[in-house]
Amino acid sequence: MNDHIRPQPGILDIALYEGGKASVAGVTNIVKLSSNENPFGPSDRAKEAYQRAVHQLHRYPSTDHAALREAIGEVHGLDPARVICGVGSDEIIHFLCQAYAGPKDEVVYTEHGFLMYRISAMAAGATPVEVPERERTTDLDAILRACNRRTKLVFIANPNNPTGTMISAAEVERLAKGLPPQAILVLDGAYAEYVEGFDAGAALIAARDNVVMTRTFSKIYGLGGLRIGWGYGPKHIIDVLNRIRGPFNLSNSQLEAAEAAVRDQDYVAKCRADNARMRHWLAEALAELGVPSDTSMANFILARFASADEAEACDIFLQSQGLIVRRVASYKLPNCLRITIGDEASCRRVAHAIGQFKGAK
Repeated sequence: MNDHIRPQPGILDIALYEGGKASVAGVTNIVKLSSNENPFGPSDRAKEAYQRAVHQLHRYPSTDHAALREAIGEVHGLDPARVICGVGSDEIIHFLCQAYAGPKDEVVYTEHGFLMYRISAMAAGATPVEVPERERTTDLDAILRACNRRTKLVFIANPNNPTGTMISAAEVERLAKGLPPQAILVLDGAYAEYVEGFDAGAALIAARDNVVMTRTFSKIYGLGGLRIGWGYGPKHIIDVLNRIRGPFNLSNSQLEAAEAAVRDQDYVAKCRADNARMRHWLAEALAELGVPSDTSMANFILARFASADEAEACDIFLQSQGLIVRRVASYKLPNCLRITIGDEASCRRVAHAIGQFKGAK
């Protein structure tokens, strides 16, 4: 090891992000419910567009993502000039930290918030500041108390992951108004499409100059394997982010598939309806087994067990049955398991297995 070659301070303190498991040794017929993926995959239009893109593999993609930004603008009623596209919404989060936070700055997020907020803040040399939630729901007053002259970014996911809980537009507006003048409120809308009629903060962004939202094609659009996201905000912020964005950060295949996906809103509506139906069914089924969950507005439920030991034992039993869910101790929820809403057969299978586990105790 060369003692003279060292990373920037704080980099080695970052714990590596771990995605949801996808396999169990010695177990076949696996159902993966650990990564909040759309069980139906992408729309046929998106798949066809991806297949057509194979003929352009020798060509560099556009540097301005104009066609995709135009499609996003048309579908969501947004100004395409204020849309930025990235490698998942993770990259937009990283851009924000890189551009607006650094040494001696602070980045605020909630205790059960997405792990990438902390990771991206530390990668930029900033100090991550974690604030408590109230009953697994974003606590505005706690966030505002944590803010000071060093605060540069405040991240909240709405609906939140891994809790599935949500706060109202009025509460988000109160938070935006109460922030210090140098701070940006970032609304992570990865699960926004699962909420009927929800604009994920677009109206608030139109009225203010300190709010940005991030979105993704990885969840309801079923394109997690392609890694495509986007952000929307005031022009002065988007202009800054584009200065650090790599000119070819998205491939032709990503751009074509995402454009076809966002234009197929009939498919989105069908996926939203199927998810809502099975989410309600699974939450009710588990509640009857003595496993409660908060009302979720996303494509998963956070199942609460009596203790961390019970949650771990249930997870081990589910794995033995070929069912992979997500332990969330890293999100400070050791007594919980996050269960993605799969298709009807998967939901019934996981409810049956948890019933077997509870009955065997």
